[in-house]
Amino acid sequence: MSIKDQVIAIIAEQAMLEPQDVTLESTPEDLGIDSMGLVESIFAIEEAFDISIPFNANDPGASDFDISSVATIIAGIERLKAEQG
Repeated sequence: MSIKDQVIAIIAEQAMLEPQDVTLESTPEDLGIDSMGLVESIFAIEEAFDISIPFNANDPGASDFDISSVATIIAGIERLKAEQG
């Protein structure tokens, strides 16, 4: 399963949606994910990919990990995985 498919599956599960209802352009707000749900999604993503997402990810000005849409979350995970080697 690709990073993209895994992230979409995790986010869909948190939003109680089907994966096909989650698009790359979807924002957490579009999907009905509140701040607590977003934190739970981040924990699930960290566990699934064995990465550590910067703690201040919800403040785009303070972090280079952008959680504003599904596509930016995927891009951030891919970057973290690449940095891990």
